[in-house]
Amino acid sequence: MITGFLKPMTSDKIAIHVSHLSKQYKLGGPQEPYHTLRDAIVNSLKAPLNIFHEAPLVEGFWALKDVSFDVEQGEVVGIIGRNGAGKSTLLKILSRITSPTEGTVELHGRVGSLLEVGTGFHPELTGRENIYLSGSILGMKRREIDAKLDEIVKFSEIEKFLDTPVKRYSSGMYVRLAFAVAAHLEPEILLVDEVLAVGDAAFQKKCLGKMGEVAKEGRTVIFVSHNMNAIRNLCTKSIVLMNGKKSFYGNTLKAINYYNSQLSNNLSKSVHFDDIPDKSLIFSRISIFNEKKMDDEYFDLDSNIIIEIEYVVKKDLVGTNLALSIIKDGLNVLWTFDIDCERKLFDLRPKGSYRSRIVLPTGLLGVGVYSVYVDGANYNAEHFAKYPDCLTFKIENNSRDLMDSVNLGGLVGLPLKWNTTKIPE
Repeated sequence: MITGFLKPMTSDKIAIHVSHLSKQYKLGGPQEPYHTLRDAIVNSLKAPLNIFHEAPLVEGFWALKDVSFDVEQGEVVGIIGRNGAGKSTLLKILSRITSPTEGTVELHGRVGSLLEVGTGFHPELTGRENIYLSGSILGMKRREIDAKLDEIVKFSEIEKFLDTPVKRYSSGMYVRLAFAVAAHLEPEILLVDEVLAVGDAAFQKKCLGKMGEVAKEGRTVIFVSHNMNAIRNLCTKSIVLMNGKKSFYGNTLKAINYYNSQLSNNLSKSVHFDDIPDKSLIFSRISIFNEKKMDDEYFDLDSNIIIEIEYVVKKDLVGTNLALSIIKDGLNVLWTFDIDCERKLFDLRPKGSYRSRIVLPTGLLGVGVYSVYVDGANYNAEHFAKYPDCLTFKIENNSRDLMDSVNLGGLVGLPLKWNTTKIPE
């Protein structure tokens, strides 16, 4: 198989050509350091002696495996998949942040990307200086950047902080400016990851609108998101990644249906999470069980559903916000949260281990397959951890006492009181 990185495009219609793309990471063992020229010379001189040393066995993990697809100019393509499916790895390869282990990627045009918070800007430079730096990297001349500066600043809504070093920005401010730069400096290909979730709802809506405008201008957009509504409204085609492999590529509605069908085939009732050393709050375990306190992934319409979340606060936190969403067919049908805020004053959540229990009452959700999304953030919209589709469960109608009509109509059922009186003749 041919191994390489990026090649110039030859077709006028194809913006992105990915051929047999694979990426392997090493698990355990010594990590590959960055080398200077001096290191390279010394290592080359030592190479003949290395045969006398046994290399440590290192386990390999394929984040992507044999992925191939084409994207035409002007298309908006969504990337769908569970955590760990390879979505972010794919975008990092397309953005030249990392190189593939096998396969090739061919791009036609300048690439603008918005991936993880903190990527692409120099922390010591001001917002203004980073705008010019990003434009220079894209190959733009100063007068071209000057023409776009006011539009970028207005869109990002950070005029007061434009000449402040970005290391002092909140994650929300950072994302505002990063997206404004990526979208307005006119790259032919725009890559956007789930990082938009850091912003508030109004800004997310504005960003989605801007991506739509970018697509109408004939530029290509690759959009990674767990927000199926955004994928459905914005993308004409979508790719479904499962365990690093391409499972489906085609019409977005069909892609979402395929993804949901895969969720129903892989129901889960409990999940444990690894520690993240640099995070102030981490989830440790999430489970779903019935009234008998038995873990389960199948529930009946007439039973309560209990979701239990365990997490660790590593240091005293102010204004903590924990959220849980229930998703069906890409729609957020239920949202609940636990926030440390009373009368606009942010409360303290002391360091320690916590367990939260949420009870979904009988008859609240209709028949179908649902997934659970948990998120931890602070009052400044800085996310500690977020896990879309961390659990999946199914509700069935196994009770003869309930009418079949319960399965019809809306997504959520509420025990509303009907006050009925007979009208006098």
